[in-house]
Amino acid sequence: MNAADKVTTLGCAQALASVGGLVKNYFPSASINFSPWRDDPYTKFWFEEDSLDFALYFPGWSPPLQCRSLLIQLKVVKDESSALPKLLGVIMRGMNFDGEKWRLATVGDWKATGSHLPESFVMSQLHSICRELFILFPLD
Repeated sequence: MNAADKVTTLGCAQALASVGGLVKNYFPSASINFSPWRDDPYTKFWFEEDSLDFALYFPGWSPPLQCRSLLIQLKVVKDESSALPKLLGVIMRGMNFDGEKWRLATVGDWKATGSHLPESFVMSQLHSICRELFILFPLD
């Protein structure tokens, strides 16, 4: 679900703003979209209540990332005792005009899979972003 649609508290808005600042530290030329999904029947078919989705768009194709944009999905669970959801995992997808080129999930060994993988120094940055996201949305 679009991250912007899930903002219901000031704490959640602050956390999403922190997410934006976090990714801009690593990719300053990227623009951030907290509403990457269209509001149409096909997109609504794939609706996921338990995710906060946002995208980063690069000015053209990024050779180190091997993509034009990143779709980042934060898999969360609502916490009744907190204004913030708890982060269960992160899925990052490197996207081009013709679809997904690679995927990184914070499950198992955190290795990217796909046809066009990012360069190793960028993979290190993506892992750092994931670790910092777990700090922003702690499980405990």
